[in-house]
Order: sequence, then C-alpha cells, then structure tokens
Amino acid sequence: MYILGIIVLTLHRFKNQIFHAFLNLHIMSLVISISGIRGTIGGKPAEGLTPIDTVEFASAYASWLIKESGKTRPAVVLGRDARISGPMVEQLVSATLSAMGVDVHLLGLATTPTVEMAVTTLGADGGIVLTASHNPAQWNALKLLNGRGEFLSAEDGESILQKARSNDYVYADVKKLGQIKPLEGMDVKHIDQVLKLDLVKADKIKRKKFKVVIDCVNSVGGIVLPQLLKALGVDEVVELYCEPTGEFPHNPEPLPEHLTEISELMVREKADVGFVVDPDVDRLAIVCEDGSMFGEEYTLVAIADYILSRTPGNTASNLSSTRALRDVTEGHGQSYFPAAVGEVNVVNAMKEHNCVIGGEGNGGVIYPELHYGRDALVGIALFLTHLAESGMECSVMRKCYPDYFISKNKITLAEGVEADALLEKFASAYSEYKINTVDGVKVDMPEGWVHLRKSNTEPIIRLYAEAGSSEEAERIANQAKLTINELI
Repeated sequence: MYILGIIVLTLHRFKNQIFHAFLNLHIMSLVISISGIRGTIGGKPAEGLTPIDTVEFASAYASWLIKESGKTRPAVVLGRDARISGPMVEQLVSATLSAMGVDVHLLGLATTPTVEMAVTTLGADGGIVLTASHNPAQWNALKLLNGRGEFLSAEDGESILQKARSNDYVYADVKKLGQIKPLEGMDVKHIDQVLKLDLVKADKIKRKKFKVVIDCVNSVGGIVLPQLLKALGVDEVVELYCEPTGEFPHNPEPLPEHLTEISELMVREKADVGFVVDPDVDRLAIVCEDGSMFGEEYTLVAIADYILSRTPGNTASNLSSTRALRDVTEGHGQSYFPAAVGEVNVVNAMKEHNCVIGGEGNGGVIYPELHYGRDALVGIALFLTHLAESGMECSVMRKCYPDYFISKNKITLAEGVEADALLEKFASAYSEYKINTVDGVKVDMPEGWVHLRKSNTEPIIRLYAEAGSSEEAERIANQAKLTINELI
C-alpha cells in the first residue's frame, strides 16, 4: 500500500508532464467533412493538417464564397484560438484567401462567437475560425461560416468538399489580389452587445459582490473573460490558466475529470462560482462554490430556466442532450423540440420553431437575441444574472433541476457490418417505444432514453443513454449493446 501511495502521489505531481508527453506521441490524422477540415499538424499531405491540405481547402472555400456571394471580391473574417500552430495556419489561410481575390479582416486571437458576430457586424460574406475546439494541442481546424456568421449547411459543405476534391478553383491575377487588413476591438464590441441584452443585469451582479474563478486553458478565453467579468461588475476574479500561450495545462475538453484544479481552488478561495471554457470559448462548464460540478448538461438547463421565466417561448437542443431541458421547458408551459446532433441542426430547429433559447448538452448556449451561435460569454452573463436574482448558492440552484445521468459508449463494427441497416433493425426491436430517426435512432422510454448514431469517419456506432440514476443509465446502455450484438 505504501508503494502504491508513492506511485499515485508521483503521478499526481507530474500529471501535466505526463499529459504533454502523451500529446507528443499522437498519430497523424486528417478529417475532412461538410463542417470543415481538422487534423493533427505535420506529416504527409492527406495524412495530417499540412500546409498543402490547408491551402487546398481554403481555396475551395474561397471559390464557393465567390459564387455564393455573387461578388468578385468578397470579404472574410478570420480569427483563431491560441494554439501553437495558430500563427502558421493563419498565415497560410489569409495568404490563400488573398490569392483567391478575397479580402481578409484579420482578427488574430478571437473566440469563435466573436468571429461569428464580427461577420454580421462588418457585413462580411463569410468567416473562418482556426480552432480544433476541445481537441488537444496538436490539432487544428478550419471552421467555416456563411454570411450570417453561422456554420454552413450540409449542402454548402458538400459543395466545398467537391471543389476541394476536384481542385475546382482559380487564383486571382496580380491586380485582383485580396487585401489583408488587421482588425482590433471586436472582443470589446462583443462584450458591449452582451451587456446591452435586456436579460443581462450587470447592476444586480455588481450588488452581489461575486468572487469568480475562471479556467481558460491558456487560450483566448484568458483575454476576454476577465474583461467580460469586470464589465459585469464582478467583485473579484481569480484567474487559472489565462495566459494565451496555447500550452494547454490539462485536457482542454471541460469535463469533470479534467477540472480537479479549479474544483480545489473554488474551496480554497471561498469563491461563489467558477467558469471553465474550451479553447475557442463556445462551451461553458460551471463549478459550484463547494467545488462540485454544476454539470455541463445543466449549463443550458439553468440558463433556459431563467430565460423562460421572463420570455415565454420554445426551446431546442440536440437528441443527445439531457431530458432536463424538456422538463424545464414544459414546466414553464412551453414546447421543446429535439434536433439532429450538430450546431447547424440545432440552429435550424430554433429558427423553425421560434425558440427563445437553445443549444447543446456540451455546455453550448445559443441565445438568438445576441446571435445564432454557441457562446460562453453570453452564457456567463445570463447565468450570473440568474444566480444574482435567485439569491441562492450555486450548488443549491443545481438541486432545483431534475437529476439525470448520461452513459456514453461506442460500439466498434466488424468489417462488412452495414451501420444503417443495423440501426433500422434496432428501431424495429424497440418499436413499442417512441422512436426518433432524425439522426440515427433515439428511443424514448418512461425510464429514460437511448440514442444511437453512426460515425461518418470511423466504423463505430456512438451510443448514449440517460436515466434518473447512473445505474439505470448503464442498464439501458447495456441492454442496447446486447440488442445490437444479437442483431449482428
């Protein structure tokens, strides 16, 4: 036991070194899809995100944008998170856009929602965010936006893919090159727009004299969150990993197992609430005053509760998000609408059903009064207002919402197994329950739900199950796995 204790203490002491050593052992990977291109930096073309792959895809996007906008010289907003590879990829993309005859508004370090809002603020024709979101530091990506500052539709994404595959683009001659113009101050404008929202009450936040801890994983959140909190009147901000160096100190996905340091710091500092964002600041996790996790799934639930208490209307989230949003929505006498997984699908559902709030269970809050994009800044402002007006401690507020537990799994398919046919058989096997086939197969049962989706990049099926206890969620998931194995 003594030796085991020494090993555990040593691993804890050197966990950051171990984490970074693991990052250096990655396998080259490149994923090209309708939502953009992402991959690990380095390697051979088509095996990692190399300069050649970056230039080809940026060229295809520019060619699509020229046709889509009907302009010979469209404009694009370009921003990036703080990844080490960011400056290199930024230079490649901006130069490529210029070579295609596209003007570039160069934001430099900027959050994804800031880039989205800048597209409409500047009247640009599109945007690109250089970020691999919650992926580790060796990854980067080109996330593509349309002229509304929103992610592209499946049809538009497929059009760009076709151009990339066939090299269907023509570079501009020397007199028609696009201009690259550095642009500052968009983060300040973003914060100003958040503060102007009717349901953001900076005066009430200021009166509570909140002490807030933030973990920005050494990316762009470290630039903008302190500014936001100061503008909201927060009394004291304790910063953890707020230097935008791109050296992620822990796994950048804001999950409980990665947030032990801020959890301990919350108790030590006697803070009121903690906020954690991913590298591009479109996801928000909340930590309670006692160091417990509010729950990434419940970020949207709590904010929706606040919005619905003051603005009657519908809500939407993706099919793999917690049932608690539906419960809260119906508790306010409104309607909840499920959408296929993916931000663009949630946005489409929100527009179709006139939703006043929506998002995803990964901490992504979409508040259309500001813009149609996941935005941790507006999430923080609305949550702090809710907390201030409630008069509750953060952990007490969490207890106001129904408890659900999600089990996340994946099933590897043997060669020759056809995923679509398998999912169709699975739906038949559960036909006694309510079935949704908008995105894979989701089965709603009285005790919970199970959702199966095939991967477009791997021979796997992702399986999510939710219930009122972790044991019940695991039981539902295991039963679904058993059914799948029997069908195979």
